[in-house]
Amino acid sequence: MEPLRQVYRVGGCVRDLLLGLPAQDQDWVVVGETPQSMLARGFSQVGADFPVFLHPESKEAYALARLERKTAPGYLGFAAHFSPTVTLEADLARRDLTINAMALDSEGRIIDPFGGRTDLQNRLLRHVSPAFAEDPLRVLRVARFLACYRDLGFRVAEETFALLCQLVQSGELQTLSVERIWQETHKALASRNPLVYFDLLQQCGALAVLFSELAALIGVPQPPRYHPEGDVWQHTRLVLTRATQLSEEPTVRFAALLHDLGKGSTPAAEWPRHHGHEERGVGLINRLCDRLRVPNPFRALALAAARHHLQCHRLLEMSPKKVVRLLLQLQALRKPDFMEALLLVCQADANGRLGQADQAYPQADLLRHCRHCCLTVEPGPFLQAGLQGSRLGERIHQERVRRVRSYLQARAVKASEAMPC
Repeated sequence: MEPLRQVYRVGGCVRDLLLGLPAQDQDWVVVGETPQSMLARGFSQVGADFPVFLHPESKEAYALARLERKTAPGYLGFAAHFSPTVTLEADLARRDLTINAMALDSEGRIIDPFGGRTDLQNRLLRHVSPAFAEDPLRVLRVARFLACYRDLGFRVAEETFALLCQLVQSGELQTLSVERIWQETHKALASRNPLVYFDLLQQCGALAVLFSELAALIGVPQPPRYHPEGDVWQHTRLVLTRATQLSEEPTVRFAALLHDLGKGSTPAAEWPRHHGHEERGVGLINRLCDRLRVPNPFRALALAAARHHLQCHRLLEMSPKKVVRLLLQLQALRKPDFMEALLLVCQADANGRLGQADQAYPQADLLRHCRHCCLTVEPGPFLQAGLQGSRLGERIHQERVRRVRSYLQARAVKASEAMPC
């Protein structure tokens, strides 16, 4: 295959190389070529209207250098121009942030026309040009980049933050597809600091537009006795922070973020109490997940957390019958991983209060032991006694309750014996 004359690695792989981080993907830009010349070299084109080509051997994506012009509202409202005369600098100029607008040539030289290397050194997220404000998706992208790189000391440049606010005020966020909103949010939830993503969205006004259910938590009071940290949003921020420490699973972090969503719809006359917020939260979570087409595993754990987090907290006070019922509602006998994920959310909720960040959560081990008690019940002896159908199921349930009761009684006796006189 005849080699390409002007080909450059661009974007995130160059940025991460300079930061000393492993590059996730290799993105390539080709200058001076046409679709015909790419096909003649054995590349295969991806899509009919967008000249991206897959390498015949590596299958990596190679894009022809292009220009973009805003033609309509929204992040899809752009016309692209492709030509062998489009320069590398012109292609880089259409990118969002200076740290993403650098290229690396075949001899290892950095091409940096917009000061991305300096911004990397200064830990600054800064836009390349005023055209940044033409694409509403960049609000989410900047928030996600900040979530990924906050640990390295990055911050958003003041002038770039002003453009984020301008984008929100323009009303173009409403043109974003739900798929792109969820894609960026999912990546943020998997980052090292997902809270940073939602904080920046709140600061520039985007949270109220894209996640109105979360924005409704801001300023809603809680009983100071249980929540000295402040309003529901402050509590939610602490819970998400703790969940991030406890688990790398985006599903756990998402459920932690939404566990108290129902408090945002408590009538003001009932504040600071939030009686019934669990079931109100179920409806709000379903609405949010429907709107953003959130995958079912995220929805399922978030719903379980909303419904059952208070029950898990009160496990030490619950009757054996209610404990067994909770295990069955969680399908814990068949899906222990789901129960474990929920317990992480509940621990994050318990720790998401001032002065409670490092407190133990004994309810988790208690529920695990009760689950084990239920699993020790075998149907064999009851089948031998002639029980079938509903009578068999009822007898198994009774035996599970009995064994959980015996465990809880023995645990209580052991705890009382350990108490000093």
